Amino acid sequence: MRFTVNRDTLLKPLQFVSGVVERKQTHAILGNVLLVLDKGELSFTCSDSELEVIARITLEGDFEEGEITVPAKKFCDICKSLPSGVDINASLNEGKFTIKSGRSRFNLTTLPANEFPNVEEKVGLVNFNIARNTLCRLLDKTAFAMAVQDVRYYLNGMLMEIQDGRLVVVTTDGHRLALSSANIGLSVETPSQVIIPRKGVMEIARIFSDGTDEVAVHISSNHIRVHTDDICFTSKLVDGRYPDYERVIPAEGKARFVANREELRLALQRAAILSNEKYRGVRIFLSPNSMLINTNNPEQEAAQEQVFIDYAGEEMELGFNVNYLLDVLNVMKSEDVHFSIADGNHTSIIKSPDSEEAIYIVMPMKM
Repeated sequence: MRFTVNRDTLLKPLQFVSGVVERKQTHAILGNVLLVLDKGELSFTCSDSELEVIARITLEGDFEEGEITVPAKKFCDICKSLPSGVDINASLNEGKFTIKSGRSRFNLTTLPANEFPNVEEKVGLVNFNIARNTLCRLLDKTAFAMAVQDVRYYLNGMLMEIQDGRLVVVTTDGHRLALSSANIGLSVETPSQVIIPRKGVMEIARIFSDGTDEVAVHISSNHIRVHTDDICFTSKLVDGRYPDYERVIPAEGKARFVANREELRLALQRAAILSNEKYRGVRIFLSPNSMLINTNNPEQEAAQEQVFIDYAGEEMELGFNVNYLLDVLNVMKSEDVHFSIADGNHTSIIKSPDSEEAIYIVMPMKM
């Protein structure tokens, strides 16, 4: 195996794939990147046995076909440390992978390519195309509400559902829920649901964040695959049943108000400084055209903020985890934000006044 490639051309796909490599692996080869050079196409593959990312580049000039695995992080760090624009000469001789550039020379250990694990391939049961910026927008608007290491393992991921020509993504940790949707023009006889693991969601958002071109999505019974011509991501799905999110979304409440999103976000951010570090509670008092925000902590410190809002209802006292409110306001992009207090328990529905594509549910907190 032998090839010459520009450092910048090599580094980008190498960074894409090496992002899935865990610091600690159960098997040494999972810390390696699989290099396969065939008919002028060099592919890079990394896997953690649950996720797999493949990136490809086309080589020009003289090369010798072959395949091998080398330490992913070390290979990536070497390429990053070399000056931009230089050529890198790589070759495999007697089990040693040699990298040369200018007066620099590196020898990396290798493991056989045939020992590298392959993620199972199955024909997609559901296939569709979607603009990559649309897909990433859906993930960005909802990923924050995924649970982290919850014993209800199915909450440590994202529900993806196809229904009535729309792609719907939902996340919840039991205290809040985020839902976002987009039209993909794909009709299915019955709604199709899968659960993507947390790491898979994060990797899709990282890998496909740039560009407006379309990506192809293939969903089988056990895997989801997202790919373009030069990069392919595959993840195993979570085997479980997601809660019926539609039952969690309450009807619009009688108490409704509209606030300037940025003004409210900054007020909550300031008030949060003196909130209880453990419980992060914030007390909100609603009165006509006014919201009063109070926080305090065990050190007898307190903060108060007032925000003017469009509200004509009765006076009301609410309690929330301030981080949950800030997470929602941070991902929203609209100038104003619409709140609807759904019931006597003060569950809040939050959304943009001019769009139904994203809905957020925040459960109340006893203060």
